[in-house]
Amino acid sequence: MHFTDEDLERYARHIVLREVGGAGQAKLRQSRVLVIGAGGLGSPAILYLAAAGVGTIGIVDFDVVSLSNLQRQIAHKTADIGRFKTESAVETAHAINPHVAFEPYRVRLGADNAEGIIGRYDVVADGSDNFATRFLVADACFLAGKTLVSAAISEFSGQLSTFKTGGPCYRCLFPEPPPAETVRSCTETGVLGAATGVMGTLMALEVIKEITGAGDSMAGRLLIYEALEARFRTVTLKRDPECALCGAAPRYRDLSHHRA
Repeated sequence: MHFTDEDLERYARHIVLREVGGAGQAKLRQSRVLVIGAGGLGSPAILYLAAAGVGTIGIVDFDVVSLSNLQRQIAHKTADIGRFKTESAVETAHAINPHVAFEPYRVRLGADNAEGIIGRYDVVADGSDNFATRFLVADACFLAGKTLVSAAISEFSGQLSTFKTGGPCYRCLFPEPPPAETVRSCTETGVLGAATGVMGTLMALEVIKEITGAGDSMAGRLLIYEALEARFRTVTLKRDPECALCGAAPRYRDLSHHRA
């Protein structure tokens, strides 16, 4: 792939990395990444993926920017309050790298559109903020054979893993969504803004690793981050032979179970 002089200067710090190089940068340019959610996790992920030179970035979010978002959702500015997050996120990311193509989806993901949207991309980064969407995205990625990098944050703690064909799936970790009455939102519990930045940046990093082949994949492993202790730890994930999605006798073969 031909790089212009501007490309060579823009991505110079990537290209000199032995693990990335020109070949890895070319892979980034040719890749298509879908980011679910343009909030606390999605914001830094979108910006770093754009800065890295990912060729096409899709963004799914139907919400608008509110004042309370700005403590952590760094893709949006005070002047963006009331705008759709897809619009402000694209504008901010485009200002960082105008050579990236953006495909915004101002929709709520559901069983009727998830497969059609996800099927257009190579890697999916899920930074959604509710279990219904997380399970929908995880199921759709598994059924479509797409690599999923999933991050989550609550108060001061974060989790991240990668799910790929042949490895443990999201339902091997969380078989079913927890009862709705047991789940508290960040509106109720709070969340440290900079901690979402850590997890969103890690999500972008793992996407870049999957595209370029650099380093070790997080597939089969779960990263746990504790901000107050400044501690990271990793645990091994194993496939569940009884898993309803990837087990020997799966119950979920399409997304019909997501239609309420």
